[in-house]
Amino acid sequence: MRVPVLRASDFAGGPPLGSLVCGIDEAGRGPLAGPVAAGAAVLPGGFPLELLDDSKALSARRREVAYTAIIESALAWSVAWAYPCEIDELNILGATMLAMRRAYHGVAAKLERAGRALPEAVYVDGNRLPDLGRDASGSVAGRCTAVVKGDAFVPAIMAASILAKVARDRAMERYDWLYPEYGYERHKGYPTSEHRAACRKLGPSPIQRLSFNYEKE
Repeated sequence: MRVPVLRASDFAGGPPLGSLVCGIDEAGRGPLAGPVAAGAAVLPGGFPLELLDDSKALSARRREVAYTAIIESALAWSVAWAYPCEIDELNILGATMLAMRRAYHGVAAKLERAGRALPEAVYVDGNRLPDLGRDASGSVAGRCTAVVKGDAFVPAIMAASILAKVARDRAMERYDWLYPEYGYERHKGYPTSEHRAACRKLGPSPIQRLSFNYEKE
């Protein structure tokens, strides 16, 4: 099945805005440990877009400022997870798609509870689409489009990227309380030399992705 894919050049009239656009993005596909996170967000008109950018392009302080603004102002937002055991079972792509589905349905549930309309369009960062199934308006597939590098210019995807990144970083800092010898607060589970050395010395931590090569440089 052909995936509908858009690029920056397809938005000649400007990036998609409005209350009926849901953006979805992920954080944490590359680490050797910990969950992958997915964010979903529906922004209101008048949201301060100057706060937004690709989460990787923002400093930690600016991400925190933007995160607070999103959770306080968004019409609906959600962060969802796929855990290391699911990553090992499904592979990282499948687990990422699962987290995105969970995040979307978190947003849809909040909109329904608030008596708001469900998104007319769902934009997912990248060139793959999760199977979002159905919501109260029916199949989501016809409303869902992949946007290559959308986290650089689609406000709702930028917001989703920030939600996922901040939530995952905070989660890894909490895991550091449980497993301080692995250094998760510093490297957030990414494949640094420090992380691999700890795995060689101590063995895999309880949140290790066992299907990943976590020992070798």
